[in-house]
Formats: sequence, C-alpha cells, structure tokens
Amino acid sequence: MRNIKLTIAYDGSPFFGFQVQPNVPTIQGILESVLTEITKEDVEVIGAGRTDTGVHAINQVVNFKTNSKIPLEKLPIALNSLLPYSIIVKDAEEVSLDFHARFSAKSRSYLYLAYNTPYPSPFLRNYAWHIKGELDIDKMKDVMHVFKGEKDFISFSKSDGEGTIREIYDIDIFKKDPFIVFYIRANGFLRGMVRLIVRVLVDVGYHFIDKSDIENILNARRRGLIKGIAPPSGLYLYKIEY
Repeated sequence: MRNIKLTIAYDGSPFFGFQVQPNVPTIQGILESVLTEITKEDVEVIGAGRTDTGVHAINQVVNFKTNSKIPLEKLPIALNSLLPYSIIVKDAEEVSLDFHARFSAKSRSYLYLAYNTPYPSPFLRNYAWHIKGELDIDKMKDVMHVFKGEKDFISFSKSDGEGTIREIYDIDIFKKDPFIVFYIRANGFLRGMVRLIVRVLVDVGYHFIDKSDIENILNARRRGLIKGIAPPSGLYLYKIEY
C-alpha cells in the first residue's frame, strides 16, 4: 500500500466545489474517476480544503492510497492526459501512510482577488470580484488586524455544526491598480469565512462600517449579521503547510 500526495491547481468555474456530490461535476469526483481508470482500483481522494462552487485553487493538496506500482514521475503525466484542462496535477510524492491531506495540515492560506474599475471586465467575471467606486485602502489596512489571533468566527461562517474557533496568523491587503489582493493565513477556515471577511473589509473601504462594528459582529457570535458576501469567483486556495 502506498500513500500518494498530489499538489493540484484548478479553475473552479465549471465545478460544484471540491467535494463529491451526486449528478454534478466536482473536483474530487473527477479525480477519483481518473485515478480509478489509471490504477484499476476504487480510489478515495482526500482534500486539504473543501472549496465551494466556483472557488479556485493554486496549490490544493490531496492524498490517496493505492497498491498501484505506477512510477511517481509518470503519475502527473498520466493524470493530466485524462483530466479536463481546468484541473492540473503539478506534483506527486509518496508520503507516510498516516499522512492525511486535511488533518495533517498546520495552516492554510487563501488569496482573494478583486478589481476596482468603473465597468466590469468580461474576461475577469469568473476570476475576480468587480468593485465600483473609490475604496479607502488605508482604512481597510487599519482595521484588518482585528481578525488576527484565536477567535470564535461563528459570525463569519455559513456552515452548521460546532467547532467555530479558528486562529488567523496573517492577514494583509495589497493594491496594484486596478487589482486588490486580500491574503489570509490561518490554522483552518469555516465555510464562507474568507468571503465574509473580505465583504466586511470592503464595507470598511466604503466607510459603511468601522472597526467597532467588526468587533461587535465578532463578539455577537451569531450568523446572519453581515449583509452580503464576496462572490466565490475571486477566491483562491493558495497554500497548504504541513
């Protein structure tokens, strides 16, 4: 038995997220189908992050176990010859049998891409959030530190269930006209967490809310307080650290 770790990139636009769902195309579903064809085994793929519909990945990590003896250097070539163009395997390596792409991860980081122009671009509609009007980037940078540290992020979540404590290690905003890039690194993320944080920071940039409003939302520990959410098209799973 071998445990194989793959690093993959994908355009999430044609897919209904990472996790397998019935009757719709997903990243996990397509990977499992192609790996089954190559290995002649039933393969279960484990992903480091369960990206939502329309969300992209630059360096998603997955692992699967197999008895196949296919050489590692040939595996990405074989996979990329069968996968759709929207999914690319960048690297394959053999890891210990106890490696788990999701539970072994020490941190995850996401990028969120927006662009600030009077009119939207037809070329960016699936890859960035179009924001009209002037944003106060300095104000956004002044308040973003509120999110750092270990906190209960239930107010910044669209998922059900328990376990809403997360620790954000780094958060930053970079601007190079017309693009604005948000960077967040944490020990883990709740469903919708990055997109809700970006939505709130943009509201700060419009002077709709300020630092005290963000603190009140965090302290309320209640979903539904944030009006709107940044669209999935601008979100990229950037890096997984082990």
